[in-house]
Amino acid sequence: MPTRRASRVLPASFYGRPTLRVAEDLLGKVLVHRTPDGVAAGMIVETEAYIGEDDPACHAAPGPTARNAPLYGPPGIAYVYLNYGIHNLVNAVTEPKGRPAAVLIRALEPIDGVRLMARRRAPDGRLIDDHELCRGPGNLTRALGITLAENGLDLTTSNLCVEDRALPIGGVSWGPRIGIRVAVDRPWRCWLREHPSVSGPRKRA
Repeated sequence: MPTRRASRVLPASFYGRPTLRVAEDLLGKVLVHRTPDGVAAGMIVETEAYIGEDDPACHAAPGPTARNAPLYGPPGIAYVYLNYGIHNLVNAVTEPKGRPAAVLIRALEPIDGVRLMARRRAPDGRLIDDHELCRGPGNLTRALGITLAENGLDLTTSNLCVEDRALPIGGVSWGPRIGIRVAVDRPWRCWLREHPSVSGPRKRA
């Protein structure tokens, strides 16, 4: 488990940059969700970029809609959506307002509220290894209690935020995005090399 250090919430300027840079710089940062049940947080170990209307895999591909409205908003907004009617997925909106793009947070290493995460993932009490609790974008939102109610929240001022705790990280790898059917050749997924919480294949581009 990473050593706790002084933390600060990432400002909007962090997100208002090219999406691929944000995707890499989010590695090692800490996603935090404060709820009435308690605080749950984990270090980001895997992300994936979705960029613009010319990216067939991005929700902005068909142009502005009611569903993808947060993508067109200011940087630093949470974009949460229901995937295949099963899992909530959480993204951080990037780039200047009007340029739709976001980074999907794919996996975390649990730091705070591990017992709370375990209860959310396994209400029946079955044991889940710590590295499996937030391994995968659907698992991490369930563990952190992130739902569609968090869609559109400001990641710089709300109970859902990303903190910089100056945690050390190892090497970073890039490879193809996963879990999609189009534009699978774009190497826009990045992860902490050799980290056990990474959710997908570790083949590098």
